[in-house]
Amino acid sequence: MRRIDGDHVSEQQIKKSEDIAHKLSSRIVRGEFQPGEKLRQDLIARELGVSQVTVREALLNLAAQGLVIGLPRRGMCVAPMDQNAIQELRVMRRALEPVALQHSVLNLTSEQIAHIEKVHKECDAAETSEDWEEANQRFHLAVIAGCNMPRLIAEIRNLQLLYAWHFNNRHTTKWRKRKDPDHAAILAAIKDRDTARAHSVMERHLTRLP
Repeated sequence: MRRIDGDHVSEQQIKKSEDIAHKLSSRIVRGEFQPGEKLRQDLIARELGVSQVTVREALLNLAAQGLVIGLPRRGMCVAPMDQNAIQELRVMRRALEPVALQHSVLNLTSEQIAHIEKVHKECDAAETSEDWEEANQRFHLAVIAGCNMPRLIAEIRNLQLLYAWHFNNRHTTKWRKRKDPDHAAILAAIKDRDTARAHSVMERHLTRLP
């Protein structure tokens, strides 16, 4: 059991708040809530059919991720878009993702590799930048799923979420439908169980982040 401002919170409540956090983060990343916009707990609770306690916990989760901040006399708001942070996100992804992939390749099951191939096709078939970025995140998480390092995966997941937020804010109008040869090369290396090649391609791929 956890306590929030004197309220007892059950495991079911925690699961609900995590679900709401996921829904709100998706909307923030896709631009439905703008940087600086106030997130009114009462309105969100009414819209999603949950309690304000659940929404408050969800917003605290998003604050820990860097998508939401608390401002004096304004309450919880979408975090401002810090353009200086994009370079930090690039550096961190380049440092962590190739390592996670290196530890993942030999552990991936045939079912996981089939899932990677499916997500790769979805990424190539995406018709909008938002759909492409969501599929892109799924691909990058799928290829590292075998690394058996939950803390590393959680950190990479959050980096990708924040990067997607910046990407959608900056590149939506410039995006064009395309196939990603680096994704295809990473998938091929995984199928060959070639750890070194997969690591090398991922490093190259991440140097091309816009």
